[in-house]
Amino acid sequence: MKHLSRLFVIVAVLRAAAATAAPADAQRIEQSWQLTFDKWALETRVAATPEARAQVWNSRPDVAPFVRQMWDAIGSSLHDEASLEPAAWFLRVAPGVATRQADGSSVPAFTKEIEVIRKAVETRHLKSPKLIPMCMALATLPDPRSLSLLDKIQTTNPDAKIQGVAALGAAMILKSLGDNPDLTRKRLTNLRKAIIQSADVETGGTTVAKLAEDELYIIQHLSKGRIAPDLSGVDSGGRPLKLSDHKGKVIVLLFWNNTMPEGLRVVQITAAMTKKFQNRPFIVIGVNSDTVKELRDLEADGTIPWINFSDPANKLAGEYRVGARPLVYVLDGERKIHYAGAPGSFTELTAEALLSEIKAPATE
Repeated sequence: MKHLSRLFVIVAVLRAAAATAAPADAQRIEQSWQLTFDKWALETRVAATPEARAQVWNSRPDVAPFVRQMWDAIGSSLHDEASLEPAAWFLRVAPGVATRQADGSSVPAFTKEIEVIRKAVETRHLKSPKLIPMCMALATLPDPRSLSLLDKIQTTNPDAKIQGVAALGAAMILKSLGDNPDLTRKRLTNLRKAIIQSADVETGGTTVAKLAEDELYIIQHLSKGRIAPDLSGVDSGGRPLKLSDHKGKVIVLLFWNNTMPEGLRVVQITAAMTKKFQNRPFIVIGVNSDTVKELRDLEADGTIPWINFSDPANKLAGEYRVGARPLVYVLDGERKIHYAGAPGSFTELTAEALLSEIKAPATE
């Protein structure tokens, strides 16, 4: 009997040690990734030629090993509340990792693990007082499963502040699902709840009130069909630049910087689009948050063949409530918004459609 009791004690100690190790390992993994990324970001700033810059862009560190390490650290301890914060990091980062198939296509690499985390939250942690990071991480996964889970947190968690953060997350997901009147009403209802119940809650270096106010501004001023706010600033040479100076042209407004994901691809497809539409009433205008010197170097060697606002303090990006980059708006000749989202085929197709509607001047 004494040996059996001793065995129970040993098992309990081992479990406690494992529970303590998981958060420590998770923190180490997060810090290691951040240091790796920061080192690469510094390398992008010192690359002096187009070739060196392309090489650095192509050597962007792969987050996949860090995501796998994180899953090894927390995958078996998702029943523990201490796993919620590193699991939130996993949800924010893992969707960007893809696996290449035999036919050359890519598929998300961690869909099963993401679903396991959602299920663990639903079955074990709906009433947890530590759900704020998880709510905001779920907001980055724009699909009905995340929306349903956030709704359950709103109705189940006893803390009104956490309910409000879940409402904010739901509003952010609804934004990605469309802009019809019914979805807009639901967004507004959730944002109102977030402001009333959680205005002073801090998350990601800001407050729920600020995030909710930004979402309201996007609904009012930056949704499809709205007239985009004018921007007024300077280019890399300090010369005045205004968005409204290009009235009558189709505008692709690109918020970007040196360290954005898929930087080389974004630069290449944007440069190709600039060339494709160069003899038509079309213009790409960038809003760049790198240093003035970095932007000047990119423009001087021809890497960037479009004009840019220089916005190192993120003042202009703040006027458009920009979070992650790259972000594109496609505007018609009256600055009406026709597309907002990631650069790529939808950007070019929207621009092409708008250009096709512009009638050529009559000839005598």
